[in-house]
Amino acid sequence: MSKIVLITGATSGFGEATAERFAKEGYKVIITGRRKERLDAFKARFPNADILTLCFDVSDRKAVFDAINTLPEAYKSIDILVNNAGLALGLGRVPEADLDEWDTMIDTNIKGLLYVTKAVLPIMVARKSGYIFNLGSIAGNWPYEGGNVYGATKAFVKQFSLNLRTDLRGTNIRVTNIEPGFAETEFSDVRFKGDKEKAAQVYKGTKALDKEDIAHTIFTLSQLPAHVDVTRIEIMPTMQTCNGLFVERH
Repeated sequence: MSKIVLITGATSGFGEATAERFAKEGYKVIITGRRKERLDAFKARFPNADILTLCFDVSDRKAVFDAINTLPEAYKSIDILVNNAGLALGLGRVPEADLDEWDTMIDTNIKGLLYVTKAVLPIMVARKSGYIFNLGSIAGNWPYEGGNVYGATKAFVKQFSLNLRTDLRGTNIRVTNIEPGFAETEFSDVRFKGDKEKAAQVYKGTKALDKEDIAHTIFTLSQLPAHVDVTRIEIMPTMQTCNGLFVERH
């Protein structure tokens, strides 16, 4: 029997690439996202794969629980959850930052991840089996100018992943926080509200991670023996390093 994987935010970026990888490997794939046309287009690209599409916003608590609680019988026994849905908005420093953007990041990156996890966990706990991947970021470990609330949401994901793993002791459910660094996806397009020229400048002259790198990492970890749990994995492109603390001199 094919294993079932549920991937949030599967309409682009890491989520889309991860869904594609699992679909090609013969898994039953449940893909979620806010853009129905993209979900439908993904399913159409893989006519021979077993794919279920669910259109909802992870920040909508009722929509999340309704979707999970009414899954068709053939898709109920979720083996792997990939909490990928998330975003960054703006790059303003705290004094100039937009409160609405802060709210959206908190609602999606934190509350959305919590809602989906809480909805899916009873399925895994009842079977004493499962694997949860949370998409964090190196922004949750290292500060950068303008990364204030986005970085804080990813620090939350890191700590929640550790606490979740602790609370699930004895259930055989594995938890891994995936912490990507500089990656070229639609991330900057979203951050700069569709300004593709501005987004392109972010990646100019670099060899960033691509979405397939993260999809490959998630799939590879999912194939480890059931007694092996990788708690956190920080992944950066070779061209990116942590430059150390900055001291301003006068």
